[in-house]
Amino acid sequence: MKRLNYILVLVLFLIAQSVSARKYHLYVGTYTDGDSKGIYHYLFDSETGKLKYLDVTGDIKNPSFLKISPNKKYLYSVAEGDSFNGIRGGGVAAFKIGKNGTLSKINDALSLGAYPCHVTVSPDNKKIIASNYGGGSLAVYDIKEDGGISPIRQLIQHEGHGADPDRQTNPHTHSAQFDKKGTHLYVADLGIDKLLIYKYNEDSLLFFPAKQPFVKMEPGAGPRHFAFTCKQNFIYVINEINSTISVLKKERKNKKFIKIQDISTLPADFKESSACADIHLSADGRFVYGSNRGHNSIAIFSRDKKTGLLTFLGTEPVKGDWPRNFGIDPSGNFMLVANRKSSNITVFSIDRTTGKLTYTGTEIKIPNPVCIEFKASRCPLGF
Repeated sequence: MKRLNYILVLVLFLIAQSVSARKYHLYVGTYTDGDSKGIYHYLFDSETGKLKYLDVTGDIKNPSFLKISPNKKYLYSVAEGDSFNGIRGGGVAAFKIGKNGTLSKINDALSLGAYPCHVTVSPDNKKIIASNYGGGSLAVYDIKEDGGISPIRQLIQHEGHGADPDRQTNPHTHSAQFDKKGTHLYVADLGIDKLLIYKYNEDSLLFFPAKQPFVKMEPGAGPRHFAFTCKQNFIYVINEINSTISVLKKERKNKKFIKIQDISTLPADFKESSACADIHLSADGRFVYGSNRGHNSIAIFSRDKKTGLLTFLGTEPVKGDWPRNFGIDPSGNFMLVANRKSSNITVFSIDRTTGKLTYTGTEIKIPNPVCIEFKASRCPLGF
């Protein structure tokens, strides 16, 4: 009887949670060198797939990538460019998220590298990492008590080059993510074809190359973004230059990641130019999605949960031009695609059984959208 009562209470709790969490705050990062005014704020209805415009926050140049802190109190943005506050390099900015989702700026800081294109926050809400694409470096910051950004604690400079004579003459740090414990930092560098791994040292308060310092991609691949499974025993790396996804598996014995698969994101008969951008797993981990700029599609893969290997299922047109970034809503039922060149966001429903995407007919116009960030966390257990 006690077990039945517990199950009933749990079911009622989950129902209440699903009702209360039907609508989510959504923030869109943009390039402001055109008509955009900054970071756009919407309310997304996870039952209907509709978006309601709320407001826009300015006072920042090219907020092209956004990240909400794990405690959901703050939003951090890059200021992508080669100068910031009159000083060479880019910057990062901190915003407090109000009760109604409105952003208020706390402060900003220099990134000491050109064109920062990605920012991430540690699981304990104490550190920020900015990826300087132009400088090929990582800027490490502490987070202040009020959510603001401290001056740079550490600048990690990458070295080397890749096989592509046009795109890989120098390092190009493109994204970084912490492991779930916050002890290791994983970094995709497009310029040197590596997923680098750093370990945090508690004594020096600095990051150093880990015991396994990197995983090498194929020459000329150009690793850009990546996605962990929830257990973090697999990593899926999307490679911009050669339009592939690399599957990395953690070995049980030595805990090192090895590459077990490279698979194209494009149909076999497509011979024109295209470049990958973003990657995400479905809510249950059964499917992997990647964006193709040029082919202007979302590549769809089924995922074997045991082996981690991918099978190409096909592509879905994005109803726009140059899908820079996309996001799966917290319910797992919808995908929102930010099409930079056509200045629109398109909404697709996700078939949870087949992984197929279907255009809902919902489209919003927004200048130069490049990043989609929901104020909610979603990482189911079991994969």
